[in-house]
Parts: sequence; C-alpha cells; structure tokens
Amino acid sequence: MVAPHVDLVAAKRAARAAALQARAGADPALGQALAAQVLARLSLPANAVVAGFWPMGAEIDIRPLLTELHARGHVIALPETPPRGQPLRFRRWHPGMAMVAERFGTERPTGEAVQPDILFVPLLAFDRAGRRLGYGGGFYDRTLPGLPQAKAIGCGYACQELDEVPAGAYDARLAAIATEREFIFVESF
Repeated sequence: MVAPHVDLVAAKRAARAAALQARAGADPALGQALAAQVLARLSLPANAVVAGFWPMGAEIDIRPLLTELHARGHVIALPETPPRGQPLRFRRWHPGMAMVAERFGTERPTGEAVQPDILFVPLLAFDRAGRRLGYGGGFYDRTLPGLPQAKAIGCGYACQELDEVPAGAYDARLAAIATEREFIFVESF
C-alpha cells in the first residue's frame, strides 16, 4: 500500500510505465509455460466456470490454458467490455467461436452470459501480496466485489513483478498469480 503522503495517481502512473517497459519484448507465447504452471499447481472443481481474457498487444497469451481447461470440461467465459463505470459481463466461449470486435481493441465471444467462479485476469504489474496494477480503467476492480465467491488469478510475465504495487482502498486483490515461471498462491483455494 502506498504511504498516504505519496500521490497514488502519480505512483500508479510511474508503476505502469515501468511495467510496460519491463514487458517490452516479452514473448506472448510464454503463455504455454504459464498454462503448464497453472495446470500443475491448481486443482479446479469439475463444475467451475472459468473466465479468461483475449490477449491484447504484448500481454501473455493464456489461450493455451483456456483451450486445455475447455478440453477438460470447464465452461470458459471471456469478458464483454461494458460502458465505463460498469462491471464486466462474461460470455461463454469455446475454441473456434466467432468473436465480436469491441472498444479498446478487445473482442468478445457470442455465447450466453455466465457467472465465473475463477477469473484469470490480465495485469501490468503484481506483487506477492496479491496487489495488481491494470491499465487504469478499473473494470476488474468494479467487477470482483460483485463476485465475492470467485477467485481472481492474475496472469502476466515474471518480469512484471514489483516489490510493492501502489494500491488504494478500492483496488481488488488477487487470490493468486500465474506467470511462465511459477504459480503464486496469495490465499488458499
């Protein structure tokens, strides 16, 4: 948590810039190694609805994980980008499904709305206390409190780890973090 005398907005802006620089040149294909870390360390209930994300730009590509979880029988969902100020909605996805272009360069599936039990979420930076720094839109920080039984797992490259992510009272915490190198439990599942 950032000390009260530090400007949180400025601290987050600086952390975002550092995280983007650290991520520059990272290979999105390391998502295959991230998938292996998750599958080796995390047991999901057979009926868990799992939400993921479609990677944008240099984000780690978690589609190998989503495809494998789908093959194992899990319902997979991806977010639908709502108007600013609203929580995300999730729609069922399966490999090969048509996607619809949305704002911010995102895409969403055409499946029915579902409520996730586990959410794999993108990030720019993370720390081992479960703090996550996103892009600044606040979509996941608005969404996660509305899913109190769901577990959020941040997904990124190991190089995106910070000693401490600047965070405020409304910044949602992660239950775990997955990278290409390790799976970090912040709380028990």
